[in-house]
Amino acid sequence: MSTTPNWEHLRALLAVARAGTLSGAAVALGVKHSTVGRHLTALEEAARTKIVERSPSGITLTAAGERLMEAAEIVENQILLAQEEIGGRDLSAGGTVRIGAPDGVGAFFLARQLKPLLDSYPNLTVQLVAMPRLFNLTKHEADLAIVLTMPTQGRLATRKLTDYTLGLYASPAYLASTPTIHEANDLKRHRFINYIDDLIFTAELDYLDEAVRGARATFQSSSIIAQMNAARAGVGLAVLPHFLGSQFPDLVSVLPAAVRLQRSWWLVVHESQRDIARVRIVMDFISGLFQAHRSHFNA
Repeated sequence: MSTTPNWEHLRALLAVARAGTLSGAAVALGVKHSTVGRHLTALEEAARTKIVERSPSGITLTAAGERLMEAAEIVENQILLAQEEIGGRDLSAGGTVRIGAPDGVGAFFLARQLKPLLDSYPNLTVQLVAMPRLFNLTKHEADLAIVLTMPTQGRLATRKLTDYTLGLYASPAYLASTPTIHEANDLKRHRFINYIDDLIFTAELDYLDEAVRGARATFQSSSIIAQMNAARAGVGLAVLPHFLGSQFPDLVSVLPAAVRLQRSWWLVVHESQRDIARVRIVMDFISGLFQAHRSHFNA
């Protein structure tokens, strides 16, 4: 048996690295579980070293496996680029691009703005995963991700999209039934809505105490959309992005001059993906979109 790794072996390594299990890799590749295992064995024979660690919880790469995966990603990228060149630029805009984004900006901004992109590229499919979580681009959980913190590790390329501001919001019904708020000190007598502490996926969202020192949240949710809807229902005061809170007439901005926070969004792509035409097209569209709406986010 030849010990020279071929593309099928490398594809198996990439699939295992991204899925974390043999079975997940097999599903992604459309082959049998045993076939993936044979490909990994062939790679280890060719490399003359162990490239994966198996455990009950799944498969992880060794240092040698990580290095081989980086090489496999370069090969994968070159194959995709070659297919684009052969097929022509128009055809290369086809395919699927998955975007990971926080639930608020994904569901209440980006989803509403994608029609011009899809009209221009009818062969393109966009998958928007609008969830409050981090996305592992190395494992291809998404092709692109909108994040709140610029990453400092990994083979990732980053563009800043925009700053955005946040403030306190509540329903008119809540404000009418509770002590009047004239200044920040009055907030001590009010109920708050916030994230669940141990489910906050990035420190940039841990902002309630920054907004209102000592505030206690009596309703907590991992979703900014759920928090917003709770505020609309009169549960209490919530810190919301202004682009989100200002969309609903049943929400009122509270002490906008005294309570004003700022955060930033970044667009992240794995270096192995950024030169692929469909990914680049979506990146440029999203970047231009946020730049055009900067005033919308910095109310």
